[in-house]
Amino acid sequence: MLSNRLYRALFAAQVVSLLGTGLATVALGLLAYDLTGAGAGAVLGGLLAIKMVANIVVAPVAASLTARMDRRTLLVALDAVRAAVVCVLPWVDAVWQVVALVAVLQVASAAFTPTFQAVIPAVLPDQRDYTRALSLSRLAYDLEALLSPVLAAALLTVVGFSWLFVGTAVGFIGSAALVLTTRLPRPDPVPRRLTAGLTAYLRTPVLRAQVGLNLAAASAGALVLVDTVVIVQVRLGRPVTSVAIALAAFGAGSMATALGLPRLLDREPPRRVMLTAAGTLPVLLLTAPVLITSWPSLLALWVLIGAMYSAVLTPVGRLIRDTSGDLPALFAAQFALSHAGWLVTYLLVAALPVTVAALVLAGVAGLGVGFGVHTWKHEDLFTIMLTKT
Repeated sequence: MLSNRLYRALFAAQVVSLLGTGLATVALGLLAYDLTGAGAGAVLGGLLAIKMVANIVVAPVAASLTARMDRRTLLVALDAVRAAVVCVLPWVDAVWQVVALVAVLQVASAAFTPTFQAVIPAVLPDQRDYTRALSLSRLAYDLEALLSPVLAAALLTVVGFSWLFVGTAVGFIGSAALVLTTRLPRPDPVPRRLTAGLTAYLRTPVLRAQVGLNLAAASAGALVLVDTVVIVQVRLGRPVTSVAIALAAFGAGSMATALGLPRLLDREPPRRVMLTAAGTLPVLLLTAPVLITSWPSLLALWVLIGAMYSAVLTPVGRLIRDTSGDLPALFAAQFALSHAGWLVTYLLVAALPVTVAALVLAGVAGLGVGFGVHTWKHEDLFTIMLTKT
């Protein structure tokens, strides 16, 4: 699919945008510490809450309000807004200013991501190419999580943290420039109701099942992303570099699955792959209290969780495309509902000790898997045709 010039430009735009976002994540943490010192954790927690609320509320609304807009114009405008916001961040001197600017940034991102996701299936009409594009997108997210902190650390050896925001702006501007080189498909001219995407999503059994599977993936992911630093430094007494190594193990498992998933989905139906992976996550969470007590077993557990996490989330775009519905609205619904699951699981992890959190999240993940299995009783039409072929 990289031989497709249009997709190649869009994928490059995604990569540079993700690198910019990764730099902003590091820079915001340092800015919060610079403004509040020991209160940086509370500030970052508030910024994370803003991000989740924006993703849950804004995505479906934006999908409705922008239904008639040219997609290229919309994506470029949102990148421009994001670039402008991060250019202002180095000049702030109060927490409320950071909160206000990050709110604008997250609103723009919540509108940008579903719109971008909805463009790709129109650009790659072949099912096999689109499946591989989903895996490549997952790989880009995982590489961003690994490479952005390394790039930020390298830059911080020669410049102050404020310059990381400049790097973020360059990423967003580069994304906008690459999108400008494309001619994207025209959007559906029919106006949407605000709840049209959510209604269509929840009325489709295959997609409604994803609410449960998203919750299972978020349960495992929240334990890794929130409690890794506690497990590594407090429980195991290892240095801060080991935190990065543990998170890299999670990313490596996710990347390995992303690379192998296209061939697996050529042979196996998405339902079997996704339900098997989702069903494994509660088991892994149940074993977590035992396996997090040693460094090698923690790394192995994080690799396995990353692999199952990727297997659950990567094929979702393919299922949405197979419905042949209003893609921007459906992708916005998936974006909002998946982040609702993240919000719930983040709050649970933050409120509970590590061992208790792992067991509670195992129960939450199990409920999600049970809902998914009950709701997704039959294969989608594409799977039936593939099996017959």
